[in-house]
Amino acid sequence: MTNPAIEAFVQEANDILETLEDQLLELEGSSDPAQVDAVFRALHTIKGSGSMFGFTRLSQFTHHFETAFDLIREGKLAIDGKLIDLSLKARDTMRRFVDLGGDNAEADQLSEAAEVKNLVAALQSLTNVTSAPETTEEGASQAGAASEIAVFDIWFKPAADDLRNGLRPDLLLGELEDLGDVTHRLDLTAVPSLEKLEPLQCYAAWAVTLTGATTEEAIKDVFIFADDSELEITKHEPPVAASEPELTTKTVAADKGKSNKTTAPIRVDSGRLDEVMDRLGELVIAQARLNQVTTRLADPMLEAVTEDIERLLTGLRDTTLSIRMMPIETVFGKFRRVVRDLSAELNKDIKLVTKGGETEIDKNVIDKLSEPLVHMIRNAIDHGVETREGRIEANKPEHGTVILSANQEGGEVLISLEDDGRGLNTEAIRARAIERGLLDANATPTEQELHQFIFAPGFSTAKELTSISGRGVGMDAVKTTVDSLRGNFKVHSQPGQGTKVTLHLPVSLAIIDGMLVRLGSDVFVIPLSAVQECVELDTLETNRESGRSMLRIRETLVPFLDLVDVFNYPESKDTRRRVVIVRAGNAPLGLIVDDILGQNQTVIKALSVYHRDVEGFAGATILGDGTVALIIDTAIMIRRALQQAKAQEAPSKYVAAGGH
Repeated sequence: MTNPAIEAFVQEANDILETLEDQLLELEGSSDPAQVDAVFRALHTIKGSGSMFGFTRLSQFTHHFETAFDLIREGKLAIDGKLIDLSLKARDTMRRFVDLGGDNAEADQLSEAAEVKNLVAALQSLTNVTSAPETTEEGASQAGAASEIAVFDIWFKPAADDLRNGLRPDLLLGELEDLGDVTHRLDLTAVPSLEKLEPLQCYAAWAVTLTGATTEEAIKDVFIFADDSELEITKHEPPVAASEPELTTKTVAADKGKSNKTTAPIRVDSGRLDEVMDRLGELVIAQARLNQVTTRLADPMLEAVTEDIERLLTGLRDTTLSIRMMPIETVFGKFRRVVRDLSAELNKDIKLVTKGGETEIDKNVIDKLSEPLVHMIRNAIDHGVETREGRIEANKPEHGTVILSANQEGGEVLISLEDDGRGLNTEAIRARAIERGLLDANATPTEQELHQFIFAPGFSTAKELTSISGRGVGMDAVKTTVDSLRGNFKVHSQPGQGTKVTLHLPVSLAIIDGMLVRLGSDVFVIPLSAVQECVELDTLETNRESGRSMLRIRETLVPFLDLVDVFNYPESKDTRRRVVIVRAGNAPLGLIVDDILGQNQTVIKALSVYHRDVEGFAGATILGDGTVALIIDTAIMIRRALQQAKAQEAPSKYVAAGGH
């Protein structure tokens, strides 16, 4: 059985390492003492708690990393590009030790690996400082204070659940011994009588006297992972003058945590959140059925209860959805390292700018975004941004810029990646599309239509195959992921100015607002976020434009699909039919239905394994009367309309690349 305490440590360590990468990248452009302290505390936490939970190899490796930042804190080591490179590699190695799950044969093997030994040797060569650089008066006084012998009285009492959660006081005492001479006494005065004793609860405390050339902050760092424990430190300056007061610091978790108890984060497995969402979906469906029963019975008392339940359920829905929402910065932060490494590999000076990181989106969407965004960034840096020489020749700044931004518009989150590079080469795209048989040589697609070919499977204009690009799988992966998230994208590019790719994604994948439409006796759902307007069919003019079926709406021609034909229904007998105008990106499309029934809060259910390959549907939902309604995938409908329209055009041959 897996130890819950070790699982908690692994999760905590991974969180610290995620933050550590950002902190190291921040230090590359500055030497902020507060940031240096934050890095040191992170390393000290992992080193100490790693030893406590059986990750000795991790702790031993981290010690070398920690030593370097201890020297930086003391002003004996400067931060430069070489140190940041080594630190990032060391951070990656720490992640590998954590992933191995503790001391085992694999951890021993990794510790003895040549790359790890070389990294340790490089860190040691940096930390063997023979002379310290000049320091400020404040730094000199701090260094002098740290070297003075002092006596510290330490009283430490673990929280009641600490031992059960894996805390090892013996290891903490061992760390104190590294700081100086230690004597300690076990305090058992809080142990209750036998009938009141809880076997799994900690009642012991330790009284410790430490003598050495250390500081109060260094002692606190030993207990940094035991942040729920009671800690009292009293410092004596030897010899203690009678006129000098003692310097005392007391940290008691019971007092410290009073204001934070209601806001302290709790780790919850994402699977449990998914289960909560499923139950909430069932509640939404049941509430819709209750509404129908209430309307049919017309009982005032039942109506009042139903309104209360609906109000409470709406609040519960909003709260539950907010729990699943995460700031997109959690994804954006990962790409600073990607840009840094690619810039070095390609010998390009590129700066990543992020905007709108506070924009929130469903965690399930975030989990699927990392890979497509990495492909987009790699494409922008490799194909888009010029070399330093090329930028100078084009009268641009030597350093290129990649902007990653996010903002919310209604029920959608828009994520844009923009570079200031050379822009898309439409002629090269056209030539490659003709070469692969995707475009007839005599066809005249628009620039926007040509841009969509970059998302076709295996499509690439790269002349050489490199470790970064050339196989044509990157942007195809972007399209596949965006389609699976019920999103779409659009591309805007200007020669010599750069390219901007914008992803349109739903805020949530669980519950959406939908429009109910009818075909014959069956009901379908169209996502409300895709609906632009609804109009009467008999008031519109339908005609054929270049062989295409079009609707004239306010002097604008809009292609349309009759869903009766799409889904092979019998010819409609309704005399007054409706048109729902939907949009994906810049492409509008009219969907002709028999009737519009109104709006509905739609709980999305995935189709079964036997029906997932049925094209045109994003899922299904259960209506208030218990019937099942299929959710129409508007992006696929628009793609189908474009394919039909191009197939009807003569004499040109044109096969759409699948973009929206």
